[in-house]
Amino acid sequence: MPYIEVDNLDDPRLDAYARLTEAQLRNRLEPEKGIFIAESIKVIERALAGGMQPVSVLMTPEWLESAASTVDAIEKAAPEEGGIPIFVAPENELKKLTGFALTRGILCAMRRPVLPSVEELLDRVDEERQRKAQACGIPDDGRRRVAVLEGIVDHTNVGAIFRSAAALGVDAVLVTPTCCDPLYRRAVRVSMGTVFQVPWTRIGESVRDWPAAGLARLEALGYKTAALALSDDSIALGDEGLAACEKLALIFGTEGDGLSRKTIEGCDYTVRIPMMHGVDSLNVAAASAVTFWELCR
Repeated sequence: MPYIEVDNLDDPRLDAYARLTEAQLRNRLEPEKGIFIAESIKVIERALAGGMQPVSVLMTPEWLESAASTVDAIEKAAPEEGGIPIFVAPENELKKLTGFALTRGILCAMRRPVLPSVEELLDRVDEERQRKAQACGIPDDGRRRVAVLEGIVDHTNVGAIFRSAAALGVDAVLVTPTCCDPLYRRAVRVSMGTVFQVPWTRIGESVRDWPAAGLARLEALGYKTAALALSDDSIALGDEGLAACEKLALIFGTEGDGLSRKTIEGCDYTVRIPMMHGVDSLNVAAASAVTFWELCR
């Protein structure tokens, strides 16, 4: 595809990058038409490897050469009936976009994937674990570890949790209806594209679907549930009984208030991370990394 040079961000063809809000990009009324923005070469390449479909590209002239192989991969992933527009704009114009200095010169608008149901997702997790065990010539030990994010509203925290989940062996991530979207631009960037590597979906579409209905779905799928919370009756993260659970859903709460009382009461376990020096809690992203390391090894 030939490059399309644009002088400024006022061009209506750049609305997705410069003017549409995250909610408009998501397009809740018609999810199949929704898009998200991937920033930087590494993130875009991970998105392509995860099967995401590109819609358009916006980049600076300075990155035409270094991003050439990435652009080739984007073009190959484009629909067969035609290529996609590749816009090239002056660097001083792109600096007007919030946070662009962190993106290394290239952005890509991509189609939002259709999310599976919780049941479909966890079935795929089982199949993938069994396939890997068979390929290695070892029995599947049945261990499954799922993270559930309740009402986490900071995109940076969501992105960081996904990055830890990918690095430390979490099988899947479930996002409650009040949690921010993992495909928001900042969440994708902070995750370094690992949001495309860890299987995930939403556990419910409205506030009525969580916690009671969501916890019931996990129980029906054979999962024990562990609420990460400060409580007098909590058990330590290193508890042997917790580690012995075959299927375990680890539930993390929103910044500040943590998990709701109804969620804690509905879980099989309440779990705390032992701490020193009078510190009573960690940032939710840090707490998730510690928890994943202990229970996913």
